[in-house]
Amino acid sequence: MTDPIADMLTRMRNAQQRKHEAVYMPASKLKVEILRLFKAEGFIHHYKMVGELPAQEIKVYLKYDERGVPVISGLTRVSKPGCRVYVGKDARPDIRGGMGISVLSTSRGLMTHRRARRAQVGGEVLCQIW
Repeated sequence: MTDPIADMLTRMRNAQQRKHEAVYMPASKLKVEILRLFKAEGFIHHYKMVGELPAQEIKVYLKYDERGVPVISGLTRVSKPGCRVYVGKDARPDIRGGMGISVLSTSRGLMTHRRARRAQVGGEVLCQIW
């Protein structure tokens, strides 16, 4: 697998299209940190680690509203292995008029674009969710 983050986003997108309650994916520290941000922003219910090392997986519980409509409208991978996208401390984009978030990899760890703006740091834009 050349891009595990894109694989994670695709698994979540496909599971929501099929109205699954949860989705499994291979575990990594980077994926757990991205999911931590998604949970903090209210895009997923929660996640948990399943299984034993080295074949540990993450179980992500997806979130739907009372009518069964997915909370996540869209997921995109911005920075890819062949084409990295970086933003400076002054050029962090707003997503869908403030309705979404960008996940940035900064020198201070992973954070949303809003938190990066407050901390006045730039970094690599990993993905966007709205």
